[in-house]
Amino acid sequence: MKNRSLLVCTVVFNLLFCSCLKAQQHSAKKVGLTANSGVFTKKQVETGAILFATHCAACHGRDLRGTEGGTALIGDRFITKWAGKSVGQLFDLTKSTMPKTNPHSLDNTAYSSLLAFILNANGFPNGDVALSSKKEVLAAISLGTPSSRVSMQFKPAAYNAKPTTIEADWRQHRGDCASSNYSSLEQINKENAKNLKIAWRWKTDNFGASPEFYFKSTPLMVNGILYTTAGLSRTVAAIDAENGETLWTFRFDEKERKTYVPRQNSGRGVAYWASPSIGKDRIIYITPSFQLVALDAKTGHLIPDFGDSGVVDLKKGLDQKIDPITATIGSTSPPIIVNDVIIMGASFPVGLAPVSKKQVRGDIMGYDVKTGKKLWIFHTIPQQGEVGNETWEKESWTYTGNAGAWAPLTADPELGYVYLPLEAATGDFYGGHRPGSNLFSQSLVCLDAKTGKRVWHYQLIHHDIWDYDLPAPPILANITIDGKAIKAVVQVTKQAFAFVFDRVTGKPVWPIEERPVPQSDVKGEWTSPTQPFPTKPAAFDRQGYSDDILVDFTPEIKKAALKIVSRYKKGPLYTPISTYNPPNNLGTLMLPDAVGGANWQGGVLDPETGILYVSSSTVIRPMSLESAPNISDMDYVAYMGNARIGPYGLPLVKPPYGRITAIDLNTGDHKWMVPNADTPSWVKDVPALKGIKIPRTGLPDRVGMLVTKTLLFAGEGAGLYGSDGGGGNKFRSYDKQTGKIISEIELPANQAGLPMTYSINGKQYIVVAVGAIGHPGELVALSL
Repeated sequence: MKNRSLLVCTVVFNLLFCSCLKAQQHSAKKVGLTANSGVFTKKQVETGAILFATHCAACHGRDLRGTEGGTALIGDRFITKWAGKSVGQLFDLTKSTMPKTNPHSLDNTAYSSLLAFILNANGFPNGDVALSSKKEVLAAISLGTPSSRVSMQFKPAAYNAKPTTIEADWRQHRGDCASSNYSSLEQINKENAKNLKIAWRWKTDNFGASPEFYFKSTPLMVNGILYTTAGLSRTVAAIDAENGETLWTFRFDEKERKTYVPRQNSGRGVAYWASPSIGKDRIIYITPSFQLVALDAKTGHLIPDFGDSGVVDLKKGLDQKIDPITATIGSTSPPIIVNDVIIMGASFPVGLAPVSKKQVRGDIMGYDVKTGKKLWIFHTIPQQGEVGNETWEKESWTYTGNAGAWAPLTADPELGYVYLPLEAATGDFYGGHRPGSNLFSQSLVCLDAKTGKRVWHYQLIHHDIWDYDLPAPPILANITIDGKAIKAVVQVTKQAFAFVFDRVTGKPVWPIEERPVPQSDVKGEWTSPTQPFPTKPAAFDRQGYSDDILVDFTPEIKKAALKIVSRYKKGPLYTPISTYNPPNNLGTLMLPDAVGGANWQGGVLDPETGILYVSSSTVIRPMSLESAPNISDMDYVAYMGNARIGPYGLPLVKPPYGRITAIDLNTGDHKWMVPNADTPSWVKDVPALKGIKIPRTGLPDRVGMLVTKTLLFAGEGAGLYGSDGGGGNKFRSYDKQTGKIISEIELPANQAGLPMTYSINGKQYIVVAVGAIGHPGELVALSL
């Protein structure tokens, strides 16, 4: 049977070239102007050829001579049927029927170029004046008959062997080892960003037994090829960077191991290694069940002399007694390669309710990129005799796990250092089984990349019981403070701090104060008496509870909010989670909540100005502890509540619900803050708010950002993880100095991954992963 879409295409375009155009039978104005008069330019023909190849060739053939799915757009029959009609009629019908899956989706200028290509293919000459898209001008042009006939004979396509030029690539997960997510490209700028269009789309629907919707990979681009992970199977794919064509794919079957994967998803991407031998470059990635794989970048084939025929079992590399099949350790981030050493972190199941206080440690390991040989291991929970072991009281270091680096890593290859953003130890909200400050959990740790030896560390939370992991890669910045040049590293956190250190010595750039914090009243819990507070920069989002942060669109709404919060424990930042005791205590209100503040999207840096841009969400959420011996051997497990428990289903906290903040790292001062999106319908449509002017609220989600020489780009978040009402399909550019919106485009679905950019053959592209409920993930490429 013929494909239904081909049948539809045939019917639609038979209309285009048959005589049943009674609705458009008015004749062209008799002014003597025909398509033989040079009514379009050569440039329009060239642009139209690209548009035709992208949107029309599948049905009408690359040579316009038709297929089973579409009538010929060239030759005597075409000319005979249209000779007495106007170009305006052809324009109108083409616009109303093409592309077949989305008519009217091109702009008028694009449709004019498409017609120029079709007319030129039929023998009509180009001229010096561009074909207009104005209805009255097109209606005045008669198609006429070309001076020469066009043969219907098949002609082979011309082979274009021109060399590819690469003006800028994207070789690291965040653009560079510094994790800046910055590019010096400037073709897309303030004047033309409004003209961004979708250049191509690449879909992931079938990379896995079921579709993945939260697709958060950031591709790399090297030598004209994009490399990405895709789908729940975490397939690796190579894609043509100009047109989105799939060049090769690699799928690794993990068999029974995949049933114990802690986080089954496509991950955030791959790493690239440039070999000193031409043609021997490698793609390195980590499978969901914690296996390190090396692929030939050109072919996608396994590297036979790396590890065991291209694969290294990382579980076997851990110096712990664990089952290589059932141990629940994996990875969601790509490794980083520093001076030929592959370094990777690890991820675990969500830590609300661990089955046991005994878990796998998230130790950091280094492997030789050429051979796959293990070089070193760093214990994130110090073992006996190691620095920091004394911070684990009652020998809790012997069984406690987690404390991995699930976020991407950052490196300074010149120094030979790698920077680790470490997470909490087991479990996320109760630490009674691990008394002590618990080094190196919740620490920024600097290691020598060659040896794995600790250079320096700074613990940002002592004995974490809020799940305030270090959620994003540290960002390296070269800044000037009071005339002194400093090689800095900045770590953004879930609790909305930006900690800034000298990345060589680990010394804080601005003082960090140890301040008293509330103590837990939960039986068996151990609470640190103080926590570190940076004196600069100021927090980039709201922290802790006070009555003045409650929603107050009207006095009645504020009063209702006060009544709701009266049944919860509340307090400043670092207020410990309480036990669930209804109706008097329904838990503790956390602000920021355990998702942040900042999360894996983190921040981006303009290295030319030293300005850090941070994405964060303002969410106050109830959390509680309960005893659950039927599911865990821990004394308590945690429960997370909904964030929209305010009056009329609104959040308890006043807007903005999501924001972008610009911070000058040379001074530590905030420059500006803007909401990350417009006001959502679930706010605007509340009956009690009718007639009330609501400010731009933003969305309760973190957005992925990209900064270039000219602009800051950001979406609205996916709305698919830790978000109550977040996510949107708008993609905007912002003025870097003021936060003013410069342009806005709608994506096919919500932004899910971090944007990246590159330039090939003189054209700059921005590529971003999107997805939404009911819309499987895909990569979308934008260009002018």
